[in-house]
Amino acid sequence: MAARNKARKRAFQILFEAEQRGVAPTTAMADWIRLARTDDRQPPVSEYTMQLVEGYAQRARRIDELLSKHAVGWTLDRMPVTDRNILRLGAYELIWEDDVPDAVVLDEAVQLAKEFSTDESPSFVNGLLARLKELKPGLRDD
Repeated sequence: MAARNKARKRAFQILFEAEQRGVAPTTAMADWIRLARTDDRQPPVSEYTMQLVEGYAQRARRIDELLSKHAVGWTLDRMPVTDRNILRLGAYELIWEDDVPDAVVLDEAVQLAKEFSTDESPSFVNGLLARLKELKPGLRDD
């Protein structure tokens, strides 16, 4: 598994855990980092994982706003928690990580949905991220 693929998977797991625990993503990530230092079974948190989690955390409000606005027929609260966090990660990487090709972002998000969510989730994730990709030039609000 490529390093960035692992980093995305770990970032998704951290975002998912943070939401389940009701803590900030950076808090959940700090817990993962601490655990990795003391438990050999805990995988390390890579620099790219940290970049993804911190990037999402800095723009969480804007990302959730974009997902809510462009998810036709779905509110953020109605989305499965898995899909919501895959979309959050994908939206961050798609819009703010310029060194990653858009097609890679979409493919990786779809793969996460296939691995962790429902049978309908990959097409939902792909469709919403593809819509954001179309609108990408006007979506940054830094």
